[in-house]
Amino acid sequence: MQLATLDWWVLALYGVTILSVGLAFARRAGRGTEEYFLAGRSMPWWLIGTSMVATTFSADTPNLVTDLVRTGGVSQNWVWWAFVITGMCTVFFYAKLWRRSGVLTDIGFYELRYAGRSAAFLRGFRAIYLGVFFNVMIMATVTLAAIKIGGVLLGVGPYTVVLVAGTATVIYSATSGLWGVLVTDLLLFTISMIGSVAAAVYALRLPEVGGLSGLMAHPNVTDKLSFLPDFSDPTTAAAVFIVPIAVQWWSTWYPGAEPGGGGYVAQRMLAAKDEKNAMQATLWFNVAHYAIRPWPWILVALASLIVYPTLSDLTAAFPNVDPSIIGNDLAYPAMLVFLPAGLLGLVVASLAAAYMSTISTHLNWGASYIVDDVYRRFVAPDREEKDYVRVARITTVALIVLASFVGLLLETAMQAFQILLQIGAGTGLVFLLRWFWWRINTWSEISAMVISFVVALYFAFLHTALGFASWNSSAELVVGVAVTTVGWIVVTFLTPPVDTEKLLDFHAKIRPLGRGWDAVVRRTDGPEQDGPGDGDSGDDDSGTGQGGEFAAGILSWFLGCVMVYATLFGTGFLLYGNMALGSVGLILAAVAGWGVLKLLPRVGFLT
Repeated sequence: MQLATLDWWVLALYGVTILSVGLAFARRAGRGTEEYFLAGRSMPWWLIGTSMVATTFSADTPNLVTDLVRTGGVSQNWVWWAFVITGMCTVFFYAKLWRRSGVLTDIGFYELRYAGRSAAFLRGFRAIYLGVFFNVMIMATVTLAAIKIGGVLLGVGPYTVVLVAGTATVIYSATSGLWGVLVTDLLLFTISMIGSVAAAVYALRLPEVGGLSGLMAHPNVTDKLSFLPDFSDPTTAAAVFIVPIAVQWWSTWYPGAEPGGGGYVAQRMLAAKDEKNAMQATLWFNVAHYAIRPWPWILVALASLIVYPTLSDLTAAFPNVDPSIIGNDLAYPAMLVFLPAGLLGLVVASLAAAYMSTISTHLNWGASYIVDDVYRRFVAPDREEKDYVRVARITTVALIVLASFVGLLLETAMQAFQILLQIGAGTGLVFLLRWFWWRINTWSEISAMVISFVVALYFAFLHTALGFASWNSSAELVVGVAVTTVGWIVVTFLTPPVDTEKLLDFHAKIRPLGRGWDAVVRRTDGPEQDGPGDGDSGDDDSGTGQGGEFAAGILSWFLGCVMVYATLFGTGFLLYGNMALGSVGLILAAVAGWGVLKLLPRVGFLT
């Protein structure tokens, strides 16, 4: 489909605005790595929280949600809705700790927490492992979505999409650093939300859909509406709901939902001006990401089941699109062809905004690893700040080239989603415990990474080759988590602990809660002297320290999850026409939200 002249003008205006805003911060970002990667550690919660939301609002996310809804119904979204539990845990337990750490990247944590050559090795290895391998895979899935959108809406080939979109994004990302990313994300999020809502409204207006009532009553849709899977089918229920809720959220490392925080989420928390803003930003991110955004995408996906019931319908509707990329995820951009001129340009701009926001964040995040945790740490430790910024810009260009190449090789967004989940299976518990249990060491993390990767390779290439029947992805995930968890725990107790002095330095700086550090603190504190842990690890009856901070965190975590899920499903019931349950859900969400706001001052951030 070719855009009308008005659509092209809308796109041109969008492009000029974004590039102008981004380039305006080029000089400020060039002052040094703290400005380039962390925007001077001076950002307010609403800006960095919105930036997190914009980053996860990637071009591939509506496509992935559409794939899930079309293949298994609304309940299939539990594979990512379960990460609400992870996100709220990060809000109330880890956001303040990350801000206290003062590191430039979350990878810098390793030499703050651990000591010796093994810590240096872990820092360098993980910087490349995440900054290049994982990061490129994520950007490749976003690039794949852009390729599909370009093929359907613009009628252009994959190479054209990759060249134009990648070049435009890398220009402002490489020049303006995190300053440009944060400011443009605010605009990109606004455009993306307008675009997704407009897409849903016009999808419902289609004659064959017949509005909300027609959509909910259509036979192609009625069996897709349930919020929970069919528990009479244990295999599906386990894959969609039980495993995500019971295992996946705490055990699996996935970008944007890392147990304990990490990646670009940690980068945003480190860029906050204080602990309070880091916590509030992460709270806003989780509410917006899980409770506010999903329904426009879900409505479009459900409508697509009426307009394009099968893949053959998609193929027939778009004969010029490369057959290798036609899947259920293509249905989302396919639904956008019904938009009128002008609005279509705005929606395409919103998808471009989603692409640019995610890619620019991942470019900046990945470059921070390569520059600070590899180049500065191991190659050139004593260079001027301008030299590190120059290397960051070169690295940014290299990463977009790699991501574009891999994106041309992928076929579906779900393909990459499952690969990343399996590779990270079993590593999450290490990331949760390393803050609160002194016994975790570098070999805990190294063994977790190695074992999870080996298990993923086994299921990908050896399991069926050895004559075993293939397993579903949830069974592979559970086995991967079990093997990896047992493996790293055994390795932890077979290897020596971190040097006591290093542990005490970390404890004094971070002030973790609970009893997990008592063995170290009591080993060094005399019975009549004040030690580094006094007043921090806590000697009160609850063992929580700082006047019930831990208990307040647990209750806030629970209420935060209730608030998000009640908002999500309350909104859903209202859209389904069930006013009673919808109202109950939103009232429950309001009560839980009030409880969270009341508890925030007791959760332990320092003003």
